[in-house]
Amino acid sequence: KLSKQIVSNIKNIFTDPNQLRQVLVNLISNALQASKPNDSIIIAAEEEEDYLVIKIKDTGSGIPKENLDKIFDPFFTTKEEGTGLGLSIANRIVQEHGGRLDIQSKEDNGSTFIITLPIKG
Repeated sequence: KLSKQIVSNIKNIFTDPNQLRQVLVNLISNALQASKPNDSIIIAAEEEEDYLVIKIKDTGSGIPKENLDKIFDPFFTTKEEGTGLGLSIANRIVQEHGGRLDIQSKEDNGSTFIITLPIKG
C-alpha cells in the first residue's frame, strides 16, 4: 500500500530535479524491496523551519542494528543482486544540495529515510 502525506504550500527549493528524482526513486525502490504485499509505504513532505523534510517510511523488514552505520558506505549491500551504491549516491546527492539523509530503522518494524533540504529563496 502506497500513500502520500504532502503538505500543500511548500516553499520552493532549488535542486537539480533529476538528481532529487534519483534519490526518491532509490529510496522508494528500496522500501518496495523490503516490503511484503500487505506492508505500507508512506511518502510525506512538510516544512520544518527553514527546511523541507521528506520522509519515506515503510513497514517492511527493517535494517539490522549492526548494519545501520554501514548503509551509506559505497559497495555495502545485503542484497544478492545490486552494487551497494544506491544509498551512497543518494546520500552524496542530498549532501551536495546542502542537506542530510538520515535513517530510523528497527529490524522487523520497517525503516524511515528522512531527507532534509534547506529552503532557499
